[in-house]
Amino acid sequence: MDGYLHLSEGMTYKGSWFGEKPSKEIKGEVVFFTGMTGYQEVLTDPSYKGQIVVFTYPLIGNYGINKLDAESKKPQPAAVVVYEADMNGFHYESELSLGEYLKKWDIPLLAHVDTRAVVKKIRQHGSMPAILSENESVEGEFALESELKVKQVSIPEAKSYGNGNKHIVLYDFGYKKSILDSLLQQDCKVTVVPFDSPFEYIQALQPDGFLLSNGPGDPKDLITILPTIKKVIEQYPTLGICLGHQLAALALGGNTKKMLFGHRGANQPVCDHTSGKVFMSSQNHSYVVDEKSIQQAGLKARFLNCNDGSVEGLSHQSLPLVTVQFHPEAHPGPGDSSFIFEEFINLVQTTKRRVVNYA
Repeated sequence: MDGYLHLSEGMTYKGSWFGEKPSKEIKGEVVFFTGMTGYQEVLTDPSYKGQIVVFTYPLIGNYGINKLDAESKKPQPAAVVVYEADMNGFHYESELSLGEYLKKWDIPLLAHVDTRAVVKKIRQHGSMPAILSENESVEGEFALESELKVKQVSIPEAKSYGNGNKHIVLYDFGYKKSILDSLLQQDCKVTVVPFDSPFEYIQALQPDGFLLSNGPGDPKDLITILPTIKKVIEQYPTLGICLGHQLAALALGGNTKKMLFGHRGANQPVCDHTSGKVFMSSQNHSYVVDEKSIQQAGLKARFLNCNDGSVEGLSHQSLPLVTVQFHPEAHPGPGDSSFIFEEFINLVQTTKRRVVNYA
């Protein structure tokens, strides 16, 4: 059964539905992921909430879906677009096929699309609104509804994990399970809290440090919680990852901007200007910290992207702060940057909490 991907730029790409066609048109921002493996981790990453994900690797689904590789409880995109979908899943841990998994959660899968042509168009014109439809043409508006995606993926109430001797509060803007796992491996007790938890509440938890997680959407949509994040950074050792990195920059007076098509893949080279080393990283983001804005905020670009020079992480001239735009927990992608978690825990162990009077 034929289906169509319509870009707001004007191009239409024909494909065929795997399984039942959607009961209505599907809208979302169209983005692409370049990794050769890791489709299950991508599908369950809350940072993809509501987006139409185009996989550039030509065969998706060939090792099925298992219990271990999910980064959240359910797939997050509005729809999935591939060149070819394999519904067999030849792997000893596979429990569902890709088609069965997406059907279970009512997420459309459009296959046999010229994904190389789609990606070339996105690279030229940028990530943009798109519509998936059974019709060759669409008359509806491409404009996407304004919604706070972080609220849709953040937990409703706090929950604790582990019993280590270092207590880390994880601000949940849409965190990946592998981030939690990485902290537990560092012998931490982790309390995950909702994204809008007030400072007095998290202060009462008596944490040793904070982690600001990844998540979907524009960081400036969360402007109301920036004062709380600023208090956290000023008083506790803090690690920001992806959206958390952007929010830390905004909270301290920096600025963010949207990229043309962002970084989404498992092979982004990053240079650490502290050590002079280059490593490969896993990334998923549309927004970036504006390097021109950070000096006035007491921040310095420690990590830079080797391809386009964009800011990949920050340090502060006086505060115990580490931020990274990439994903040190990987999943999918290389684990080259896992040292970030060790560095953060060392910072927690060697930093005495600062008490700031906000009266």
